Amino acid sequence: MKKLVHFAIAGGIGFVIDAGILSALLALTPLGPFLARLIAIAFAMAATWAFNRSFTFDRSGRSLAAEGFRYGSVGVTAALVNYGLYSALLLSLPALQPLAAMVIATLASMLLSFFGYSRFVFRAG
Repeated sequence: MKKLVHFAIAGGIGFVIDAGILSALLALTPLGPFLARLIAIAFAMAATWAFNRSFTFDRSGRSLAAEGFRYGSVGVTAALVNYGLYSALLLSLPALQPLAAMVIATLASMLLSFFGYSRFVFRAG
């Protein structure tokens, strides 16, 4: 249960970073909601790795590079699911605000992330 709580905290941190960067890029740059979201996801993923590595999961025993590669692999997979759903929502529901689409897509990809990180990245091996 402790891991799930810490994972939720990491997700909250990632969500705030994702939403903050997405909002800032939409307001301050000519980037559209699709490119801006890719940049925001990358920053959020880096932050959640740092938190999850320090607080959520036990050390994997792998090198930092190997662990980072595994985390990135799961993160990219979850991000593709997240981004795909985000894009599908925006394209199919043009009146939907990008942040609302982000919330829905993020919730949908959370479960995939937890199981991938706990079983593939941070499980000792």
